[in-house]
Amino acid sequence: MKTDIAVIGGGASGITAAIAAKEANRRADVTIIEKLPRTGKKIIASGNGKCNLSNKKISEYNYHGSVRAVDIIGNMPDYTSFFTDYLGVLCVSGSEGREGGIYPRSNSSNTIVNAMRMKLDELGIKEICGCEITGIIPENNGYTLICGDENIHCKRVIIAAGGYAAPSFGTDGGIMRLLKNMGYKTSKICPAVAPLRVNPDKLKGLKGVRVKGEISAVSGGRILRTERGEMQFNENNISGICVFNLAYLFAEYEGKLSLKADFLPDMSWDELKNYLENIRKSRGNLPLEELLTGIFVKNLAVYIVKNSIENPLTDRISTLSNSGIQSVLNRIKSLEFEVCGCSPWQNSQSTMGGIHASCVDGNLQSRLHKGIYLCGEILDTAGDCGGYNLQWAWSSGMLAGGSCGKSLKGAGK
Repeated sequence: MKTDIAVIGGGASGITAAIAAKEANRRADVTIIEKLPRTGKKIIASGNGKCNLSNKKISEYNYHGSVRAVDIIGNMPDYTSFFTDYLGVLCVSGSEGREGGIYPRSNSSNTIVNAMRMKLDELGIKEICGCEITGIIPENNGYTLICGDENIHCKRVIIAAGGYAAPSFGTDGGIMRLLKNMGYKTSKICPAVAPLRVNPDKLKGLKGVRVKGEISAVSGGRILRTERGEMQFNENNISGICVFNLAYLFAEYEGKLSLKADFLPDMSWDELKNYLENIRKSRGNLPLEELLTGIFVKNLAVYIVKNSIENPLTDRISTLSNSGIQSVLNRIKSLEFEVCGCSPWQNSQSTMGGIHASCVDGNLQSRLHKGIYLCGEILDTAGDCGGYNLQWAWSSGMLAGGSCGKSLKGAGK
């Protein structure tokens, strides 16, 4: 078959790019090519089915990688212009995730997908689903895309196939590998917005514990970044949004990264020391396992005491020495876990790394192959948890699609 513009990938950035390309050039034939049986599956699953589509507080701090995502986002229409004014979706600021998260008022991601599909139908954008692209071959007037025994000929290509994260939604890194074979440079790739794995022995007794606090990524004694929120402890990893937002650092600091937790960030070291000394007096006749009752859930309270002192937990609290109190204090305010890996791709929400910024120009057109545009997660940028990655998908899709449509219009279509 033939089409003017082929969009590889029917996710957030791909659908947006197709819409932007058609709006920029109404005469162009635009076709989305999706690996899965239907487009939009990953959008539906985002935000636990509620679609945290953006965030009110977008800054350079929230994006990581060689591509300057925040510059592109700042020059594209915001979520109100795109979703409410253009697609007719009412949005609200939600309380889930990071402060400032934006959700559809319906509280359902299906609202977003349905509105986008209506726009695709209105614009006459075609979809080919169940088609996995295995080759991109340059030719005189464009490109030939290989899909099984079928060839798709097009004048322009927009690559919006995602990275490696959440492979059940079709993003298994296949197109990324294809581009690497075509000579594209990639930054180091690893899961982002994901749990971080630590030594399981260090987590014995903590499985299932959830606690609000402060957690820092540390390397060589230097604090790289600190986040606040709820930490969740599992058999071999630490999870929670605050940890997800530190996962991107694993790409740069693999083998020399630790997590340092402060379970009482709102209490100073001196305040906590005085509290523990008072507890030693008031609960002196109780066993040591009751030392932190009233502060933490039982599992965490016992874990801290057990890993701080050598005394049997059946000993009385009054037997706890000053050095013992200091040791407990250190565990509460500065408990460190050495990071030994990221969680598997299926537990990751985004990809750290991807096609390097040096491979695309300011319009997200390839510097290696004229007429190929890239957008979304396949590029080397990863956002924090809280709507930042979806905002990048919409914005980069708008830029790549609009630029692609205009380039074809300028060529006479």
